[in-house]
Amino acid sequence: MYPEKLELLIAGEWCQGSEGKQEPVINPATEEVIAQVPHASAADLDRALAASADGFKVWKKTPAAQRQKVMSDAANLMEQRVDTIARTLTMEMGKPLSESKIELGFAIEVLRWYAEEGKRAYGRVIPSRFPGVRQMVIKEPVGPTCAFVAWNFPANNSMRKIGGALAAGCSILIKPSEETPGTSVAIARCFQDAGLPPGVLNVVFGVPDDVSRHVLASWIPRKLSFTGSIPVGKHLQKLSADTLKRCTMELGGHAPVIVFDDANLEKALDDMVAFKFRNAGQVCISPTRFYAQESIYKEFVHGFTERVKKIKVGDGLDDGVTMGPLVGHRRLDIMDEFVNDAVSCGAKIEIGGQRLTNRGYFFAPTVLSDVNDDARIMTEEPFGPLAPISSFSSIDEVIERANSLPFGLASYVYTQDGARAMAIEEELETGMVGVNHAAISTPESPFGGVNESGYGSEGGIEGLDAFLRTKFVTELGV
Repeated sequence: MYPEKLELLIAGEWCQGSEGKQEPVINPATEEVIAQVPHASAADLDRALAASADGFKVWKKTPAAQRQKVMSDAANLMEQRVDTIARTLTMEMGKPLSESKIELGFAIEVLRWYAEEGKRAYGRVIPSRFPGVRQMVIKEPVGPTCAFVAWNFPANNSMRKIGGALAAGCSILIKPSEETPGTSVAIARCFQDAGLPPGVLNVVFGVPDDVSRHVLASWIPRKLSFTGSIPVGKHLQKLSADTLKRCTMELGGHAPVIVFDDANLEKALDDMVAFKFRNAGQVCISPTRFYAQESIYKEFVHGFTERVKKIKVGDGLDDGVTMGPLVGHRRLDIMDEFVNDAVSCGAKIEIGGQRLTNRGYFFAPTVLSDVNDDARIMTEEPFGPLAPISSFSSIDEVIERANSLPFGLASYVYTQDGARAMAIEEELETGMVGVNHAAISTPESPFGGVNESGYGSEGGIEGLDAFLRTKFVTELGV
């Protein structure tokens, strides 16, 4: 049974939508309707916006040490409830239960890190050129904020925004995905039970474009933080322009993986196969374009394929499952299109390439070799369990190919040559580069892309600063 009761959180109270509108939540492993998520009406959204304004007045005046305690208490409650929340996450998202627990563990660490860092939102004193004058730079919360988040990491995507906003002293109105609502609701309950004042955190659901247009037209939110696709990010940025909201955009990517002939091949294969098929490939920083140097190309393809054979696909609640379903039926059609196009361009299917079972949104872990750069999968983010592999000869060639797309979120490089590593780190046009490992996301480090992958950072001091504004005060003593 689905563990979470789905409700809106407005002004500290849990409620259903005032107009009674709902939509079904579907378990992607079974295609069963497991819950109904309520939609907020325009009146509900107005109440949430007003509550956010009121909550900000209280929260910004709350000392940072007290904010830290509330946030830490919420983190402790999440830790106590992790088994139940993880089950909710797996049932609505599909990922294996072990991955859900890892995601929640990361979200808890994000919250704890932000809780502590909020006490270090330092300003500075600037020496004055005039006698008797004191010059100060003060950091203060930007104001009420809003956030819209994607379905693929319902805990992490929400917590990066909630944690940063609350640590800075901002209130936040958040709309999680309607496909994965229960995880965010469960997290919000932890904050409420930890004593967060009413209106500081508001949670709403609804038709995405209707909600975003209504919320972004309001002058109350002074900042938007968004995780999702590039087209939607551009649309939201345009909507935000009318009220000059500050934006953080964490958008799509298409991460290249460059494996040189001097790399530790076994480590590269172990890292990348595990990371490629995590969350069935539905990860914005998932490795998605594999380039192996010519002399090791066949060995790389063989090693990759052999490891993929060991992946066990199934319901994320079942023991031993290492990859779950895609989030929705629409994703199956997209996978078919990518595979068929790649094959028509000359690619070879090494393993997989088809849907699995008649129940649930399962697609086989797929390895494609000899993939032409003109294939759609090499230019469009697949966001699924597809691994296209191609060969390269020189560093200049592979850098040009890696940088050929208009977006750049993450990239990965494997080499044991320090000079080569340094050279390619500088040349790759991505916001994050992992050299000889894939751990590019931690609570204390900035997370974000460049070009059409967005701008701004979540995580680290950069993530806190995104919710702060700068005030300069110059004071002549009397």
